[in-house]
Amino acid sequence: MPHDTRALFTPFSCGKLQLPNRIVMAPMTRNFADNWLPTEALGTYYRRRAEGGVGLVICGGATINHKASNGFDRVPRFYGEEALTRWEAIVEAVHQAGGCFAPQIWHVGERRRPGVGPDPSEPGVGPMDIYENGKHVVRALEKSEIVEIVSAYAAAARDAEAIGCDAVELHGAHGFLIDQFLWHHTNQRTDEYGGSLENRLKFAVEVVSSVRQAVSKDFPIICRLSQWKVFDYSAHIARNRQELAIILKALVAAGVDIFHVSTRRFWEPAFKDGPETLAALVRKLSGKPVIAVGCIGLSRPFSKDQRGQFLEAGVESDMNRLIRALDSRDFDLCAIGRALIADPDWPHKVRQGSYSLLKPFSAELLTELY
Repeated sequence: MPHDTRALFTPFSCGKLQLPNRIVMAPMTRNFADNWLPTEALGTYYRRRAEGGVGLVICGGATINHKASNGFDRVPRFYGEEALTRWEAIVEAVHQAGGCFAPQIWHVGERRRPGVGPDPSEPGVGPMDIYENGKHVVRALEKSEIVEIVSAYAAAARDAEAIGCDAVELHGAHGFLIDQFLWHHTNQRTDEYGGSLENRLKFAVEVVSSVRQAVSKDFPIICRLSQWKVFDYSAHIARNRQELAIILKALVAAGVDIFHVSTRRFWEPAFKDGPETLAALVRKLSGKPVIAVGCIGLSRPFSKDQRGQFLEAGVESDMNRLIRALDSRDFDLCAIGRALIADPDWPHKVRQGSYSLLKPFSAELLTELY
């Protein structure tokens, strides 16, 4: 018997962001850029998900205009006339297919190592110096360069609005630069950007405030947050709900409109002292709309084997847990990741109750854009 999935297909609005449903394509780095530029194939890939019924497409991380912002091969940039012209064409294609589009603007911080383009000689940067085998591979950011990076985030957001995007997302999760300042393990600075949680928040607050000033007041700023890191599933930037409240209050005051709460399993409790999920707590404590993500539509959470290979995941056709959370207002939107890589028509099939036609995820799907 088909599940009642009507809650997934009700409209949502926040400022100028007007969505036909509650389904978001999660940002996923696919490494298919050409000379750091988005390609026509990438545009087709995003357009295809909008045609399949996705309300909001958030592109995989696109780097801001800073010499050390990138840390991976074939990742697109979100600056420069040629790149922005290509992004504008992608935005228009998604719009024509009935969807909305938001870029996820990104600085990888200390995850960068020398040898990666566009400038292979450039080391990584982050809150702290990092040495590996006696080599200085990551340098601690000086305050003057922090100002440059904050301005680069603002410029990228301004450009996003100028080319017709419907919102912008700041990647503040998974162990990248904004998250590195937030997490005590990667931020042991002794100046005003380190130490207390309030100090560790300073960089994120400056980024959000700068972006808020750079865009129209009704242009939504989405902030993606996570406790876990790609290399540490047990990490916590907030050790309890009191610390979580401090983080959220500061970011809301700075100008965040929507929080994108990344977990590996969206239904698990955030802390040991209560049953609330992280998405539900963020919504309750911030008073802002929340996008939840984490194993929606699949039988296995985001995982890698010992070789670093993504693990396969079967289809999860029981939507009751997701629908109950939406009906309970635990969150407002749900982001679908690997399930949309496997099946661009996931929204249409779910709406029609065609669960037997949903396709499972396999690592082989990552080798091409489909």
